Amino acid sequence: MAQRYFIELAYLGKAYHGWQIQDNAISVQQKLNEALETLLRHPVETIGCGRTDTGVHATQHFAHLDTDVELTDRHLYSLNGLLPFDIAVKRFIPVATDAHARFDAQLRAYEYHVHFEKNPFRQDFSWFLKEIPDLNLMNEAAAQLKNYTDFSCFSKSNTQTFTNNCQIKEAYWEKSDFGLVFHIAADRFLRNMVRAIVGTLVEIGQGNMPPEAIHQIIESKNRSNAGASVPACGLYLTQVKYPYL
Repeated sequence: MAQRYFIELAYLGKAYHGWQIQDNAISVQQKLNEALETLLRHPVETIGCGRTDTGVHATQHFAHLDTDVELTDRHLYSLNGLLPFDIAVKRFIPVATDAHARFDAQLRAYEYHVHFEKNPFRQDFSWFLKEIPDLNLMNEAAAQLKNYTDFSCFSKSNTQTFTNNCQIKEAYWEKSDFGLVFHIAADRFLRNMVRAIVGTLVEIGQGNMPPEAIHQIIESKNRSNAGASVPACGLYLTQVKYPYL
């Protein structure tokens, strides 16, 4: 009987059209599957903890696969040798046969990075914003996100989801060495949700709308009422939690 393994990995998203396999574009999942098939010498189908959009990074991402091969540190070393420089596998974790990288995840956390001075070394890893927003105004609005569950106003249209409900556990901005970082964690996220939230909060921080406008935006359930989606380069999936890891 095949053993199920969780794979913990990290990747830079610049060169990829997200995690999930695409028909006419290169994805992280495609590169991982190809490397695994070369290593294990049998067909491989990985299931990821969720999809990330084009250009989004991940410092922690999980996928699972089934194989008859007992995966060891030697396989870890070899797999990293087969993968491109911008994808790194951190560990293999044997789990129960019914463990699921996507459905068993209890919490996902993201960071969004913003910098305010032109910096070529931040170009692909953070959003260059010329006008510094008010941190207090953005945090005042961000704190209200935990009081809602339906986030249709921040969701990409025409998505194949049964519900737009999410339970946000934390949402706040803090200063960083380069500028600001937005932290958000929830049980699940909708497509484009974090980038739309950041765009809305930045508009509030720049004085284009008051913090209390966040209530009307969320209650409208209308994407056109929220702020613009910010660039993917500043977004990182940073944590995925499971009850058994």
